[in-house]
Amino acid sequence: MKKGYLVLESGDIFEGMMVGSQSEAYGEVVFNTSMTGYQEIITDPSYAGQFVTFCYPLIGNYGINSFDDESDRPALSGVILSDLCLTPSHYLSMKTIGEYLDAYDVPCLFGIDTRTLVKKIREQGTMKGVLTTNPEASIPSLDVNLVEKVSTKSIQEYGDSGPLVILIDYGHKKSIVQSLVKEGCKVLVVPFTTTFKQIQSLHPDGVVLSNGPGNPMTLAPLFPEIKKITETYPTLGICLGHQLIALVNGGRTRKMRFGHRGGNHPVKELDTGKVLVTAQNHGYVVDDTSINTDVFSVTYRHVNDSTIEGMRHKHLPIETVQFHPEAHPGPSDTHYVFKRFVEMIKQTGGMHHATAN
Repeated sequence: MKKGYLVLESGDIFEGMMVGSQSEAYGEVVFNTSMTGYQEIITDPSYAGQFVTFCYPLIGNYGINSFDDESDRPALSGVILSDLCLTPSHYLSMKTIGEYLDAYDVPCLFGIDTRTLVKKIREQGTMKGVLTTNPEASIPSLDVNLVEKVSTKSIQEYGDSGPLVILIDYGHKKSIVQSLVKEGCKVLVVPFTTTFKQIQSLHPDGVVLSNGPGNPMTLAPLFPEIKKITETYPTLGICLGHQLIALVNGGRTRKMRFGHRGGNHPVKELDTGKVLVTAQNHGYVVDDTSINTDVFSVTYRHVNDSTIEGMRHKHLPIETVQFHPEAHPGPSDTHYVFKRFVEMIKQTGGMHHATAN
């Protein structure tokens, strides 16, 4: 454990103590407001290329267990927090958060004033930074394809029987797979570059476009394939998947000033007027003015800023949500989205692919 620094592109420097990797790391500095669920957040592939600042002051008090990981290893660039608990207390705890991050060579800066840092991000927007033991460190350019970094390299199979759902992996959380299996589906997780023809050869009953990191426009070369896939099979888009469906249908996305990241975001279901509490993690949003209302209806809106949180195609079995219905970590108000998707597959006969070209 030694002295460490967060150097921001604004020139601000935060000094604290460093555990985990001691080598220099670069990333976009974001914050998450969740009070619990730090293990799920640290292992969510959507945080690839980012430093996650935890707003909750004490992190690590229940340790790390063996089953709450959302992926095989952390994809984030680093962790920033106020008070690091080195003596966790929980009967399932296997190791401390410091030991866990150390094992994967992820740097963790703690002992800084996270309130000041979060305030700065809220005022100036997310910005690049470096976690380092050298306060003179400079920040390089960070433009990389983050999806490529976290997507599966080979097909993975889950579940035994039921409708066959292809999950296109842009950086999926394992809770999405578990939710689909729980609803009686067989799931094949496939690489993000999988083509329409390759998906046709698997004869699925439905397709899910997963969550994932980064700017959805970096995937523009894949848009023609994604469009063919979504027009042929019942489709559910989650988070990045929601943004991709908007983009391939002529919509636009824009970067938010500091994004939605936390476990208590209120979302209004426009059909019913109900407000649901949701888990979210995104820095981009679908631009309101770009949606073709002859093709899509908006189904959900964020209560705080009215941004689009979901869409439904008016003619095809396509639905999208910006929030995380698998809710790990977070409330399970919106788990029914998976049930509705499975119903949609059944209503289209589970053989929608028979109409494929």
